[in-house]
Amino acid sequence: MALSIDLNCDMGESFGPWVMGNDMEVLPLVTSANIACGFHAGDPATMRKTVAAALSHGVSLGAHPGLPDLSGFGRRNMDITPQQAYDMVVVQVGAMAAVAASQGSRLHHVKAHGALYNMAVRDLSLARALAEAVRDVDNSLVFYALASSEMAQVAEDVGLTVAHEVFADRTYQPDGSLTPRSRPEAMITDPEVSIRQVLQMVKEGCVTAVDGSTVEVRADTLCIHGDQPGAVVFAKTIRQALKDAGIDVKPVAAGNRAVTA
Repeated sequence: MALSIDLNCDMGESFGPWVMGNDMEVLPLVTSANIACGFHAGDPATMRKTVAAALSHGVSLGAHPGLPDLSGFGRRNMDITPQQAYDMVVVQVGAMAAVAASQGSRLHHVKAHGALYNMAVRDLSLARALAEAVRDVDNSLVFYALASSEMAQVAEDVGLTVAHEVFADRTYQPDGSLTPRSRPEAMITDPEVSIRQVLQMVKEGCVTAVDGSTVEVRADTLCIHGDQPGAVVFAKTIRQALKDAGIDVKPVAAGNRAVTA
């Protein structure tokens, strides 16, 4: 069986006149777009425009719910209950689903943003709240979760199709978690280093952590951050490297569309 991987990118994170990322240049290079829903970034007009742009390139639509923290870009931890997490995800996924429907389309997946994502990796009660919120809005949506994590297992337990996510531009800790952005070694800025990590994850099912240890990971979807410098170069280089390695680039298969909520 041929190897394949989905390429996803966080998008639609501009707000009013403030512009974030290189969405229009990155969109032709990816297969899935995680679109901000207005809590950590984005606004109604940006959501509409990003959905339209993604559809024009045949890119799968995803909701990218985050914490209500515009000034911190959703990357600061907040003390929230599972019920609060559930409510904010329901509202954001519902809003993005409505934007997609207004353009004759529908959502394919949900991926939590920033601190909300990382908090759910560490706190399984939050992970369950996020997964149940997605399921209760539309149980055919694919849930993007940190590869080989308990967060992914929780989402599977509530009945969702899960895409195990790996990262092209982030380093890993020995427990399989991402290195916190507060540390200098958190981001990978050299495309060649990134390519080696990507090919290791996709072809070998493992990644080398910052301490040199090897961590097993399942790679269904690969995240490329559109807001980092050189994002377009990263995306082009990685896409070419995958092609050269005989690895197909295509979206993750959606869940059962016949049983939507």
